[in-house]
Amino acid sequence: MLEYQAIKDSLNNKTILVTGAGAGIGRTAAIEYAKHGATVILLGKTVKKLETVYDEIVNAGYPTPAIVPLDLKGATEQNYIDMAETIAEQFGHLDGLLHNASELGALESFEHIDLASLEAIMKVNVTAQAIMTKALLPIMRKAPSASIIFTSSSVGRKGRAYWGLLCIL
Repeated sequence: MLEYQAIKDSLNNKTILVTGAGAGIGRTAAIEYAKHGATVILLGKTVKKLETVYDEIVNAGYPTPAIVPLDLKGATEQNYIDMAETIAEQFGHLDGLLHNASELGALESFEHIDLASLEAIMKVNVTAQAIMTKALLPIMRKAPSASIIFTSSSVGRKGRAYWGLLCIL
């Protein structure tokens, strides 16, 4: 599996939404998807970071992406419904969804975790992903073979000191 090399145009005519697309794994995935021919929808909370990734994709000559600025911590179910309707209008269907955005929270001992921090992490790392998926499923069903990928952290499988909030997910 580590030696797999995708065919150059394997994602031609595919539309893929990437959450957390402004940095890290999301940024890298978005650029790679575009490199292989996908039209990427960049979702994240920091417009400047999304614009930087957008520019990288365009400057490389890959398909022009779209930007959806959305802070998952404050998003409502209606925000996801509206986003799904916009994607349906602009693209007709959605071939892929990479749930990559996450909230780490403060690195502190478990006994110092406060309810507000726990609720913020649950909202971004669990609730947002579920409600977004629910809203996007109707347009994903219009694609011939849509896929949803959920990323996770290795600390969910093997805990580390002071990573308590992320480890419980």
